[in-house]
Amino acid sequence: MTNTKSLWLGIAIGGTVSAVITLLSTPSSGRNLREQMKDRGLEWKDMLLHLKQDGLRLKNQIKETSQEGAALMKELTQDMKKSVTEWKATVEPHQENIHQYLEQIESSLKDLEDKVKKH
Repeated sequence: MTNTKSLWLGIAIGGTVSAVITLLSTPSSGRNLREQMKDRGLEWKDMLLHLKQDGLRLKNQIKETSQEGAALMKELTQDMKKSVTEWKATVEPHQENIHQYLEQIESSLKDLEDKVKKH
């Protein structure tokens, strides 16, 4: 944020200095010079006002986006928890059967190894 402020301050100061140098180096009457300076001042004021408004819009947009992102992450987390819970509920009844099946496979492999060793 500090870098952004420094940038805008540099732009404003540089623009002001260049405008003053241009106005002072241009030959014109005092009245014309005062009118030009007044017009340039109004232009700068309008430009700074627009920059400020754009900055505020950007700030609000970032705030809204971050809030939407946080809400989306919360919803996603809840959905994931629900899916895991449902998966556990689906798998748990079959877990014992799977364990028994694996034990049978292991036993069969052991028997097969024994038979192979005997031959």
